[in-house]
Amino acid sequence: MPNNNDSSLPVIVSGGGIGGLAAALALSRIGMSVRVLEQTDTFGEIGAGIQIGPNAFYIFDKLGIADQINAVAAYPDALVVIDSLSAETIMNVPVGATARKHFGYPYGLVHRADLHGVLLEACDQSPQITLSASTKVTDFEDSGTDVSVKTDGGESYDGAALIAADGLWSPIRERLIGDGKPRVSGHIAYRAALPIASVPESARTDDLTLWAGPKTHLVHYPLRRGELFNIVAVFHSDRYEEGWGTYGEPQELETHFRGTCQQVQDMLTMIESWRMWVLCDREPISNWSSGRVTLLGDAAHPTLQYMAQGACMAMEDGVCLANMLTATGGNFEKAFVRYQETRYLRTTRVQLTSRLYGHAYHAADATRDLRNAYLAERTAEQYLESNAWLYDAEEVEKHTT
Repeated sequence: MPNNNDSSLPVIVSGGGIGGLAAALALSRIGMSVRVLEQTDTFGEIGAGIQIGPNAFYIFDKLGIADQINAVAAYPDALVVIDSLSAETIMNVPVGATARKHFGYPYGLVHRADLHGVLLEACDQSPQITLSASTKVTDFEDSGTDVSVKTDGGESYDGAALIAADGLWSPIRERLIGDGKPRVSGHIAYRAALPIASVPESARTDDLTLWAGPKTHLVHYPLRRGELFNIVAVFHSDRYEEGWGTYGEPQELETHFRGTCQQVQDMLTMIESWRMWVLCDREPISNWSSGRVTLLGDAAHPTLQYMAQGACMAMEDGVCLANMLTATGGNFEKAFVRYQETRYLRTTRVQLTSRLYGHAYHAADATRDLRNAYLAERTAEQYLESNAWLYDAEEVEKHTT
């Protein structure tokens, strides 16, 4: 690929999470050298389960890691929504062979660490990629011909360009956009994963199941081809703490989920130790690039978890960046502008729709009744068609090329 830059300088990616590694891998596939700077001591992922829609599997194909993902993923038989007060099933959509037939790719479930591990191994095996841990980018200077970044350890790295995949609290975003702290949603998530042998037979299922209740919901599904059982409990709260690793308090769940059906109560008592995080996003923006610097994933367009698309959008970003650099002959300024123009309406739709889904999951009174009636009337075909804008391979291609 033609390149208008000094080939001795790599592209610098700040952040070695799922989005950063996907971007590095995508750039390496088009022959670009990349240096990934990760602030933690080791490259790894905090968290448990993650849902990966058919759009993500399209990206796995493009990155050349589909077989490795298939080896660690689980595939639900159905997406099931249950009212957590009445225990009434209000939606049951088969997504096994049905999703593959409709979108060309499956709907999967994977442990976040397993997905990150597949990406990390692929990056580690690439001679085009250098991985550096314990290196937090704190500032940068764009000279117009290259970018120099500074780290919290006083080091400096020169690169052809800078891609900030450094998450919700990105210091690079603050330099570029200056919009302050993330928007706190008022929702908190508790998460846990336990061996399937610890789960009572009555609670085991291959479905992705969501129990929707007033200001609460509970999601559970299998991981690692059925070896683990993943549970996420979400409730409304004004509590705020940064980060992903804080331990949760079971008594807090008991208070917020009081009044839900016995099945939900039983599942909550299965977990002795929870990790919690406060759900945040930001207002959508149309411009997240400047010169040779651009944002990716949560640094650019953080979204609430209700569509399970945060990691998917970040990986789409990485493939789009590589495609735009190919199309512009390696012109970073032009490529970054085309990248955000191609991406921002899609990511904005995901951000805003995710907020809407959160309202629907946590509905009460008349709104709850409307939600239940609406979902009960939807056929599987209608559900799949309504998500074609997100999952269909042609749509993903349109928004990454």
